Amino acid sequence: MNVIFTIGIFISLFQFVLLLNKKSKSLSDKVLAVWMLIIGIHLTNYYIYYLGYWDIYPHLVGLTVPFPLLYGPVLYLYILYSLKSDNHIRKIDYLHFAPAILSYLYMFQFYFFYSVEEKRLVDKGEINDFDIFSNLLLLAFVVSGISYSLFSYQLLKKHKNIIENNFSNTEHINLNWLKGFILGVGLIFLTVIITIILKDIVGINYSMNPDYIYYSMLVFAILTLGYFGIRHQNIFIDNIVIVSEIKTKGEYRNSGLKEEDAIEKYNSLLQLMNEEKPYLDPKLTLYSLADLLEISPNHLSQIINQYEQQNFNDFINKYRIEEFLKNALENKNYSFLALALDSGFNSKSTFNTVFKKQKGVTPSHFISLQK
Repeated sequence: MNVIFTIGIFISLFQFVLLLNKKSKSLSDKVLAVWMLIIGIHLTNYYIYYLGYWDIYPHLVGLTVPFPLLYGPVLYLYILYSLKSDNHIRKIDYLHFAPAILSYLYMFQFYFFYSVEEKRLVDKGEINDFDIFSNLLLLAFVVSGISYSLFSYQLLKKHKNIIENNFSNTEHINLNWLKGFILGVGLIFLTVIITIILKDIVGINYSMNPDYIYYSMLVFAILTLGYFGIRHQNIFIDNIVIVSEIKTKGEYRNSGLKEEDAIEKYNSLLQLMNEEKPYLDPKLTLYSLADLLEISPNHLSQIINQYEQQNFNDFINKYRIEEFLKNALENKNYSFLALALDSGFNSKSTFNTVFKKQKGVTPSHFISLQK
């Protein structure tokens, strides 16, 4: 365990310094830096406890007890501001830290008025002044962790839908690593719940301290988050009109677009797609296509959704796939990648993913069936 704690403390504090010195820091970078510092302090204090130094320095007892209540809110804010272009945290977002602050206020008497010996006895469980509080704190930690993991996942899912409704190629706006990290953090909280249930309800006695499992998983999460968090760019696009989400047919009634105008623009859209082939531009967006049609992005999104029953991304890639198939049957000497790039895709991986999504099989399998 010494190695695990040493690695975790070093990596978290090292990444904190790297993030502070990162050029053009975004707000999400700053949130991540604070998170790395929180984890570094938390691991350090627990490592000191693990080595037995709380007996020598009882004033360290309980200093980081409320820290687990910070993990869920910081995870959520990191995801939130990775998806937004804000430069400052909103005042309302500070409320996420209220449970941790209230916990410190409740423990104020312990920190400043308990003697050294009393703190030592509390740590050893011989004074039970904080037993109920400790159980409530543990429950709050579990609820907070699971809830914020779910909130973060829903936030990411909603943003993914927004991206697909605005961009024809989304590889540069990759959310997979964030989704994986959220699931990983959720797994840590779930592991805590399971071990608590098995210990306190089922009555299983562990041969080792289950805390070591949590902290080992936390160290692995640090390595993952630090690596991708320092490398990634924020997942937002500046200076562009973003249509927030696809609406239902009923919600479109108040859009201001009359049905006869919508049908006319829809026919113009189909004519534009067939004659000028704007989908061949890998950087095509809902905004740029709407500009070609001299229509608002919101109205174009409405037209595609109502008459094609698709989001913008699927609509454009449908044309790209058909363009690829036409060229593949006519130019059998060209590679699939070359034909895919000529059809508007920006990478082999994106092309393969989209093709299988729309056709249900790989490109090579589909072409072989046409012969």
